[in-house]
Amino acid sequence: MVFKRRNPRSYLRIVAELFYPRGGWKRAFTYVMHRLSRLPDQPHRIARGVAAGVFISFTPLFGVHFLGAAAIAWAIRGNILAALLGTFVGNPATTPFIAILSVETGRWILGIEGGMSFNQIIGAFSHAAIEFWENIRAIFGPEDTSWIDLKHFFDTIFLPYLVGGIVPGLIAGVIFHYLTLPVIGAYQKRRVKRLRARSERLRLGARARARADPAAGGAAAPGGGAPLNEPEPPL
Repeated sequence: MVFKRRNPRSYLRIVAELFYPRGGWKRAFTYVMHRLSRLPDQPHRIARGVAAGVFISFTPLFGVHFLGAAAIAWAIRGNILAALLGTFVGNPATTPFIAILSVETGRWILGIEGGMSFNQIIGAFSHAAIEFWENIRAIFGPEDTSWIDLKHFFDTIFLPYLVGGIVPGLIAGVIFHYLTLPVIGAYQKRRVKRLRARSERLRLGARARARADPAAGGAAAPGGGAPLNEPEPPL
């Protein structure tokens, strides 16, 4: 294959790079900012898209964050590609903090007592996913379905995560919006200035070359004859 890696990554390496990308988080963040700054759209639309991606990262909708970010960006007239890049905020390094903050906030809002660690939250999500697929299989097989554990998971973890993520998600989205807006605007202005300066240099260079080589510009031949680059008239 043309795009196949010369040295394929092992599964252990793939998992490790999920938690610490190759080159470090600083390089990954720089890459995301570079991609954002080069999006061909207005700064306020890009900033709205980033806010949508950041907000969706505070929800428990794992697996559909891209779709959710795109839908929110479309609804608020933001840039969809910027929204997809904005979901970078919800990476494996930040997800533990986001999950604990959202679940604890939601349980406090809903009046549910007791705290939960990140390991308990992830374990509950894993168990719920397995039980969900087992119940789906049971619908088409001889086994009996049981949704009791899933209901308990929804009431004590998923719903608090969903409710509790709204407030910090909105706050983080607004912060990233107002941080991104001036940065993208300043970068685009500098880029336009550089492109204009480059275009001017090329124009002046072409004019200088034309002066240095008059024959290329269709100048008349010595002695007052016809221009060198024009065909002779027919006899």
